[in-house]
Amino acid sequence: MSFSKEWDERYNANTNLSIWPWSDVVSYVMRYARPNTADCRVLELGCGAGANIPFFQNLGVQYYSIEGSISIVERLWERFPALKDRIVAGDFTADIPFPEQFDLIVDRSSLTHNTTSAIHGCLELVYQKLKPNGKFIGIDWFSTLHPDSKNGVPDEDIYTRRDYTHGQFAHVGRVHFSDKAHLLELFSKFEITIMEHKIIQREIPEAGLTLAVWNFVAVKPNPLRINIK
Repeated sequence: MSFSKEWDERYNANTNLSIWPWSDVVSYVMRYARPNTADCRVLELGCGAGANIPFFQNLGVQYYSIEGSISIVERLWERFPALKDRIVAGDFTADIPFPEQFDLIVDRSSLTHNTTSAIHGCLELVYQKLKPNGKFIGIDWFSTLHPDSKNGVPDEDIYTRRDYTHGQFAHVGRVHFSDKAHLLELFSKFEITIMEHKIIQREIPEAGLTLAVWNFVAVKPNPLRINIK
């Protein structure tokens, strides 16, 4: 079974097979988290074809991931046999099936392929699985200023659309778009310490194409922290 039927089809068609670490993932992790010890646990939601795995392996941390496509997970088991028990196929909006607590949870544009209610459910699980002061890093969460936020077909809520037939989101199922207020509401139990709105205006090719995404860091508060004034 595959949680993400559309993405499973993409991977089986050998598309969306990014294998190089995403630059914003690298820069945000190194700038705002710096996990560099063997006892540090990192969970990636939706690792896809494993683009970020070598980066985290080079840091020497304990890497885990939940991926919605069973076919790509099976390929990752062949490529990273030592991680077979730490890379699982499943629905991270419904369950995070690891008993461990995590220092860092990373999502590079995977959770954004869900409805608002599913994202809320996942973030409740994330909150439970993060250690106090643990960090969630979100990269490339699609903005409501992205031109495709008006395309496709409306889904269960005003932020989610589906059934794209062309462009960046063709045949990938649901796509979720956020503005600042929506992100603050989604992460109301967290403390957002960094939030950046990245808008790229492409000139060549397809002059005028706009790409708009959010990058951010959300921290689980430490209940034992004492504020000293």
